[in-house]
Amino acid sequence: MAESRQGHSDAYGLILQAIDDGIYRPGDRLVESELADRFGMSRTPIREALQRLETQAILARDGRSLMVASLDHNQLAEFYVVRSELEGLAARLAARHATEEEVRVLRDMVAADAALVDDPEALSRANKRFHKQLHLASHNRYLVQQLDLIYRSMALLATTSLATHGRGEASLAEHSAIVEAIARHDPDAAFEALKNHISKAYETRLKLDAGEVGPHEGIA
Repeated sequence: MAESRQGHSDAYGLILQAIDDGIYRPGDRLVESELADRFGMSRTPIREALQRLETQAILARDGRSLMVASLDHNQLAEFYVVRSELEGLAARLAARHATEEEVRVLRDMVAADAALVDDPEALSRANKRFHKQLHLASHNRYLVQQLDLIYRSMALLATTSLATHGRGEASLAEHSAIVEAIARHDPDAAFEALKNHISKAYETRLKLDAGEVGPHEGIA
């Protein structure tokens, strides 16, 4: 029974990772038999994983088929509102509770990520690692759990806003401002710096979706 539960957990994680890695993108159909072949497991854990992902709105139903969901304009706005408030809270709590070691790790991440500004996909992965580390620095397990759910939905964004010209450098400067506010143990400044960071990301996302800018086109 334990082995069966492990298989179900693996199926869920593997499918979620494939979506996060862009192997399956918003609008792509997920076929139970094809997933079973890809991951070398029976269709039962695949079926249960698909049902779980549908419940979490990572997948959407189109007739009898399941496809990777996409966020419409209103859903995108709702996503960024929740993300901004929860991550702002995480930054506020990190300013109160982060250890000196955690602050040094966050600073080192920002410094290391500067080498990735010309590689949007790598920078996107590094960005997620930075935010995850910031969440953990809040020292609030319930908040971290909710933010994990939010970040799963980021896989439903077909492209990264970090691909627009200048956004990578700007994002790292915003990360640095967040870390320094945390280092000063200034909860209000950390909250505002994080909210500003998410606001800029949302603005870039809106411009991308509107076709105002494309990857590597000019935006501050």
